[in-house]
Amino acid sequence: MSVILTALVPVFLIIALGTVLRRILLKDPAHWAGLERLTYFVLFPALLVVSAVKADLSKVNVLAVTGTLLGAVLVLSITLVALNRPIMAAFKLDGPAFTSLYQGSFRWNTYIALAVAGGLYGAEGITVAAVALVAMIPFLNVIAVVVLAHFAGREPPTVAGVLRQLAQNPYISACLVGAFINYAAIPIPAVVLEFGDVLGRASLAVGLLVVGGGLSISQLARPKAAVYLASVLKLLVKPAIAIGIGLWAGLTPIELAVVVVTASVPSAPAGYVLARQMGGDAALLAEMLTVQILAAAVTMPLMVGLAQSLSH
Repeated sequence: MSVILTALVPVFLIIALGTVLRRILLKDPAHWAGLERLTYFVLFPALLVVSAVKADLSKVNVLAVTGTLLGAVLVLSITLVALNRPIMAAFKLDGPAFTSLYQGSFRWNTYIALAVAGGLYGAEGITVAAVALVAMIPFLNVIAVVVLAHFAGREPPTVAGVLRQLAQNPYISACLVGAFINYAAIPIPAVVLEFGDVLGRASLAVGLLVVGGGLSISQLARPKAAVYLASVLKLLVKPAIAIGIGLWAGLTPIELAVVVVTASVPSAPAGYVLARQMGGDAALLAEMLTVQILAAAVTMPLMVGLAQSLSH
């Protein structure tokens, strides 16, 4: 419990700081637009490349771990898309708002997942989380881009248009580059890895500040119903699905616990930046991120504890 809270509280405080800075220091919207682009095109891609390069894939049941997470995401994703019309009608959502519900229900906060996995299981936990990161980030961004293009785009998406969006997505490119370097065992100078690592660490603070800068306190005082739905789906339903699939797949206790950590963390600030870039309801997603960070202080220990008890 203390490890999870230690990872969550600083995240919430940085988001709160972003909200304050937007009102007293960085009042010009151009400042925040620049920070968004910096995070989207430079900082977070650097984190993805370095994480992929450093991941030791030989010590993890890669197929079972990634299959479990992929299965949980697919079950939730297909259900949401299949039921998009009744969900949008019941919760009074337009297309951009639905994309925020979609992203808020299945993306995962890489920073919190790595911190909690490392705090619980040390280097072995970080390795399992890194495998999940390398495998899932491209897939999550592909389906997020497709859904955003369909529901938030000004025109119906075409195959060429979706492929163009995917080709322009720096997160996907970063994961592919890092995975290739890892697989090919290409030697990278230590100074280059340290350079990328420093940039990657900066993505945590800057990305969360941007989320805080886009947050409306007045709306957060009375969250929309969609915020609660996204929180239940992300923090309870998705990890429950992951536990079921992971037990069936025969994950080790540590692998199952780390998989559940990655499934039960709040949604990702990267989704907010993507929503801003592609026309989603970024303000609604910012509400979801903040509410989920608060709620995860309760739900994460419950879900991880459940996974540990069932795997022994």
